[in-house]
Amino acid sequence: MKSIWQDTVQLLHFPQLKKDIHTDVLIIGGGIAGILSAYFLHQAGVKYVLVEKNTICSGTTQNTTAKITYQHGLIYHQILKSYGTHAAQQYLTANKRAFEKYAALCRTIDCDYEIKDNYVYSVTDRRKLIDEMNALQKIGYAAKFCERLNIPMQTAGAVKFPNQAQFHPLKFIAPIADGLNIYEHTFVREMIGNLAITDQGTINANHVIVTTHFPFINTHGSYFLKLYQHRSYVIALDNAQDVEGMYVDECRTGLSFRNHGDLLLLGGGGHRTGHKGGNWNELREFAQKVYPHSAEQYHWAAQDCMSLDDIPYIGQYSKRTHHLYVASGFNKWGMTGAMAAAMILTDKILGKQNDCADVFDPSRNILKPQVLVNGFEATKNLLTISKKRCPHLGCALKWNSAERSWDCPCHGSRFDKHGKVLDNPANGDLPS
Repeated sequence: MKSIWQDTVQLLHFPQLKKDIHTDVLIIGGGIAGILSAYFLHQAGVKYVLVEKNTICSGTTQNTTAKITYQHGLIYHQILKSYGTHAAQQYLTANKRAFEKYAALCRTIDCDYEIKDNYVYSVTDRRKLIDEMNALQKIGYAAKFCERLNIPMQTAGAVKFPNQAQFHPLKFIAPIADGLNIYEHTFVREMIGNLAITDQGTINANHVIVTTHFPFINTHGSYFLKLYQHRSYVIALDNAQDVEGMYVDECRTGLSFRNHGDLLLLGGGGHRTGHKGGNWNELREFAQKVYPHSAEQYHWAAQDCMSLDDIPYIGQYSKRTHHLYVASGFNKWGMTGAMAAAMILTDKILGKQNDCADVFDPSRNILKPQVLVNGFEATKNLLTISKKRCPHLGCALKWNSAERSWDCPCHGSRFDKHGKVLDNPANGDLPS
């Protein structure tokens, strides 16, 4: 099960750490957020090391749909309602800066970068779209409302952000990572203060940035309550349709559309990790109905960390960890989220003021309805009798028949049929 991105690019490989070292900044996690952080620190002349437990971009980054946009669902009405105008403007500004940074970098990188309009649609709820339009007007962004869309389904309309972008994420990463100080197959098993313990060496660092998708250090930040994980699925079809843009349903279980070359990337079938959902079957049934002459060329799945309020956690890991930082909870918008995180965190390391950082503060109020859902899910599965239990915090694992994996409904760790860890926050395999 390879994504189209994996199948069309061969990334560089890096050595395994086999000694004890000291560095100014340690970055843990070799996805796009970690690599961009390393890239900016490298440019600034800061001594750093990035470590990745497998190979770079072998997790969520290689399974993205690779949309570069500052339209993240119907987020602006939500932020405006919860945190006010200034916070909504900070979120917009941070993600616009991220978009502009991609545009600048992609001018010199052959990564299939294309300008496309982005649409967030609703199948039934026009009121949500109108609320988002009003919120955007209030913070000074001129979005457009569209009645008709170039997708094969009836909708209540869509909010359109013109001139957004899409690209090939691994073609972008390949030259960015070239020359960076990276160690692969270097699994951080434990943190003792700012000392990272790996299988064949230790890393002593003045600052630590955790970009491991789901934060793996449980003693700070309460991320096991503040995050849950969500699976989503993609099929790539030829002989389907050029939808001439990027489309996503405002509902997390809805469909997304974008093209890559001659292929249509159809996404959806989503569900909370460890629960049942539509998966690829839902997408294949839809494709058979609306694109009966199409043929599936690729299929893959992604996993996203979902925050309590749909805003990422970027900044100090907790109030008590002044030299430990985190970037997580990008929801389904990891491309601009990763770039925004890398820009904010490298500013913090360099002692620069970033006027958009406050809205992403990981220590913001967690009294949100989702925290009760997350807590209930954890309690229920801790009390479930099962031989297969997650080594992260002991929750009962569920068998995922579509992907043939053992999945944790609490925090989203996943293991293959032999017990090898696939997705964190679990920090090791299942006991044999």
